[in-house]
Amino acid sequence: MGTFPKALECHWYVVAGGSSVGSGPCRVRLLDADYVLWRGPDGSVVAARDVCPHRQSPLSEGTVEAGYLRCPYHGWTFDEDGQCVEVPSAASGVPVPPRAHLKSLSVLERYGLVWLCPGEPSEPVPAVAVDADPAYSRLNTEMQTWAASTSRMIDNFLDISHFPFTHIGTFGRQQETIVPRIELSQLDETFFGYAYEVVINNVGSTKVMSGGGDDIVTLAMSTGFALPFTVRSTMHYENGIHQVLLLTASPIDQEHSNFAFVIWRNDDVSLTGEEIVAFELEVAAEDRATLERLTGELPLWPGGTVDVQADKPSVEWRRRYRLLVEE
Repeated sequence: MGTFPKALECHWYVVAGGSSVGSGPCRVRLLDADYVLWRGPDGSVVAARDVCPHRQSPLSEGTVEAGYLRCPYHGWTFDEDGQCVEVPSAASGVPVPPRAHLKSLSVLERYGLVWLCPGEPSEPVPAVAVDADPAYSRLNTEMQTWAASTSRMIDNFLDISHFPFTHIGTFGRQQETIVPRIELSQLDETFFGYAYEVVINNVGSTKVMSGGGDDIVTLAMSTGFALPFTVRSTMHYENGIHQVLLLTASPIDQEHSNFAFVIWRNDDVSLTGEEIVAFELEVAAEDRATLERLTGELPLWPGGTVDVQADKPSVEWRRRYRLLVEE
């Protein structure tokens, strides 16, 4: 697993959108290692290391036939459990070598995303209750790769003091820089964080998000994290619209991360869904431009950065993350 702590292998990471795993194999990279995804005979996603045990060819360059993965080099074929079921060069009746099988990894689809755990999962995939609520519609986006460390991304997702500066092109107000005292608490069974109010500019495309209203509105929000790298924000608009935003970052290597987000809303998104996604992508692009100017991991140890009251959520995430990776 390269330079990443061993403890991270036991957690779930988003490695692809469900729609991106189609009829052929899909290569993904996580924690400095390559994996192959494909759909088995029943359509469910299968995951394994992206290397054939025979001559170490990347399996992601092969083909999928009736749910079986065939290596491009010598045609060795693997089923949905990672079992090698065919060695074309061997005569009929010759048993497959015991070491020819792949280790099938923990993988599942949830919220329109493919989650992979390289080791034995120590926790379930973070639970988002509204996904089961028929009053809410879900909007998915394509995964992006950012030239930023995952720790810096989580620090950014938990922070609101950058709103008046980084997001001045979308919703941020330069007049609203003071962050009220932050009180951290358990928001539900999964996410730990804080609730707050924020005043935003509600003009242009922002009004699609808010459903209209005045040019300046107040949002009741909450933001919380689930270890290691998932953040959820909730937004309650004054007109009754409720939005839930799930943000995930998955480390490719020390300098690159996959980013995906999912939106749930309790209003009719049949006409506005594309505009809502476009707006959130614009907000994400502002964060990305800022984070890609930074290099390396965010310092995780006490004193590694200068922190103030507004940084309490990140400080607490770093404290818990250090405990996790030291276990």
